[in-house]
Amino acid sequence: MSSQITSPNTEAAILSRVIQVEKGALSRGAAEYLLSVRFGERDVARMNELSELARQGKLTTQEQAELDSYLHVSNLLAVMQSKGRRALQRSTQ
Repeated sequence: MSSQITSPNTEAAILSRVIQVEKGALSRGAAEYLLSVRFGERDVARMNELSELARQGKLTTQEQAELDSYLHVSNLLAVMQSKGRRALQRSTQ
């Protein structure tokens, strides 16, 4: 039986492997752009609304799917912004 440890293959993990900052593939401008990306006010309000419904245990199946989508995009954005920060750190060294 193999005890090999594998990396998770979530979308965020795959994206993290695709964007290789160490190889210098991300320009300063691209990194700065990634760090500037934010959810709009309407999306933030909707996420807060869905989160409150979730805390109360009142989410419908459709609302749960919507909240999951927001969380998924948020995780992907966090990965991209982390890569952007690393690229900027490397460009100043």
